[in-house]
Amino acid sequence: MNRKRPLISDAFKVKRFRNETQMFGAVSKGNGPTDIRSTLETLMTLFPRKLFNDSLPQIVIKHQLYSIHNDKTLVDKELNKLREQGELLMFQLGFDADAFGLVFASDYKAKVLAGEDGRATRATVEKFLEKLPSPCTELSFSKDKMLKEFRFTDSEITQLVKSGVLTVRDAGSWWLSIPNSGKFTKYFIQGRKAVLNMVKKSKYSEVLKTELEERRTTSHVKFQMKYHIHDIVGAELVESIPTTSGTLLRFVDS
Repeated sequence: MNRKRPLISDAFKVKRFRNETQMFGAVSKGNGPTDIRSTLETLMTLFPRKLFNDSLPQIVIKHQLYSIHNDKTLVDKELNKLREQGELLMFQLGFDADAFGLVFASDYKAKVLAGEDGRATRATVEKFLEKLPSPCTELSFSKDKMLKEFRFTDSEITQLVKSGVLTVRDAGSWWLSIPNSGKFTKYFIQGRKAVLNMVKKSKYSEVLKTELEERRTTSHVKFQMKYHIHDIVGAELVESIPTTSGTLLRFVDS
């Protein structure tokens, strides 16, 4: 006989708000306009720059903002404004169709050029960055656009792929990409799995956010715990429930 697990451990009494689960750090509608740019800057401070020898721009995953702001439509609208103003670039990260990386355009260009110092591909990459529209609201570029509008040769496109600013999407198009971001993706996925496992293995598969933040981590978690918590909450891999003892995170069975 299967014993029915309690919805929440007896140690916590849940505060209910309009009978909905709220995300931690959620901004109420009564606080005036939502400053998504400030949220982005705050999340970027959690990015482990030293881990990558400061060779990568600071990357935020789009859904991490959903862990702070309840209104996803508003978040997407404000992010589109920043992209249309030329401040922000968005990337398809490859490990999940719904995972999009956000990087400030100035940071992206600076890191890309710094990484090209002394390389044979530098001139072609500089040309690409100059031709990259500002604002750039596209995630990928077709062969027709690269050849006719940007006026790149097949050889130059090959150099751009080699440098990492483009990755192959299919036979006739390329994703805009972040050079040397493969290690970031590897560590990110590895850390996500480890943190989710911590939640799942807790009593009743739930843990207070403050307790999780203070947990000693294994070598599998190379980023700050807060970076991963914003990920798993925003991606709805855990529920975030306000209680009198603080925010409770509960593992969601997929």
